[in-house]
Amino acid sequence: MKMILSIAWRNIWRHPGRSGVLIGSIVAGLWAGIMVSSWANGLIDQRVNNVVNEELTHIQIHHPDFQAEREPGMFIEPHDEITAFLESDQRIESYASRILLDGMAQSSATTSGVRIIGVDKQNERETTTFHQNLTDGDYLSNDYRYPVFLGEKLQNKLNAEIGDRIVLTFQNIENEITSGAFIISGVFKTGQALYDEQTVYVRQEDLSDLVASQNLFHEIAIMLKDDEQIDEVAAAINRQFNSVVAETWLELSPEMRYMTETSGSYMFYIMVVILFALAFGILNTMTMAIFERMRELGMLMAIGMSKLRIFSMIMLESVMLTLSGAAIGIFLGYLTVSYFNRNGLDLTAVGGDSFEIWGYGALVYPYVNPEEYLYVTFLVIVTAILAAIYPALKALKLVPGEVVRE
Repeated sequence: MKMILSIAWRNIWRHPGRSGVLIGSIVAGLWAGIMVSSWANGLIDQRVNNVVNEELTHIQIHHPDFQAEREPGMFIEPHDEITAFLESDQRIESYASRILLDGMAQSSATTSGVRIIGVDKQNERETTTFHQNLTDGDYLSNDYRYPVFLGEKLQNKLNAEIGDRIVLTFQNIENEITSGAFIISGVFKTGQALYDEQTVYVRQEDLSDLVASQNLFHEIAIMLKDDEQIDEVAAAINRQFNSVVAETWLELSPEMRYMTETSGSYMFYIMVVILFALAFGILNTMTMAIFERMRELGMLMAIGMSKLRIFSMIMLESVMLTLSGAAIGIFLGYLTVSYFNRNGLDLTAVGGDSFEIWGYGALVYPYVNPEEYLYVTFLVIVTAILAAIYPALKALKLVPGEVVRE
């Protein structure tokens, strides 16, 4: 076996230019595949973290029909009982109650449809990181009687500045149109263009005065100490309270569920495509090597080398050639991914800002799970073996006597 390994390794470097080109192709292909996969992983991770930590939280509680109808009168009636239950549950990190309304925002320049969210400033800070998106002004400043916190896109659309007055119009619980004047106290930017253009935040107490003569809430957003207990806590709430429905963030966002479930397969599919293309290069290289060494292989058979050893030698040449390029490609991919995972990959210069339309930021932190490198190594070996089968079988058809006579 040692002799066959030695011969196979020497045969690879008989034509260093040809072998070098193939190894370079394998290196470039694997490096590119790892980078694309890590970039996709980073985008998904960024999107999930932003959605969960800034908006959805781990679990949300609503009136059973609110998500479909979004009527102001579909509020959470047993609110105090639910909050008491949450306070007593040691699995709960924090929670925040919200008022949710659909309406219109009007400035002196134009009007735009908006989603109005009434929040308790302190509870929201403890539950989400949304306040960290502040880019100008203050987050629902107490300096104004009716402050409003809105996105940069909406601010530009309304052509308004900090301190300007806008009018919010919506339905109250009696389904009557009502409105109130609010002063812009701050501006946020989330990296989600659509969200920034359609969302405004106001204080609960200001909105309650206009919606109803009582405190009411359409949503309770909950963060847990351990996100592995999401399903367990949601089920406990649903068992305890029949008049509401508790849903996890995966249930609230089917898009996020699909992304998280498929994220681990990106590396596999990308590598299959890349290695499928590289397989033709391996096949071509090994076939040429066989035709160039017809006399040598015939002589080896004539002096007693078995067909099994010939077959093994050619297969080893293919595997060793492919693994040489794969080792370099995976190592370079690992170094590149590690660097950008620490420092971030800024895509602004290549149109990265357009990602905001789909809810992604331009700064991505790519990463690759350790087991994905094992997938790549396995696929490389399988590709090398499959690509070498035809040339190896071609060599086995040689007739030693005819080759020697030629």
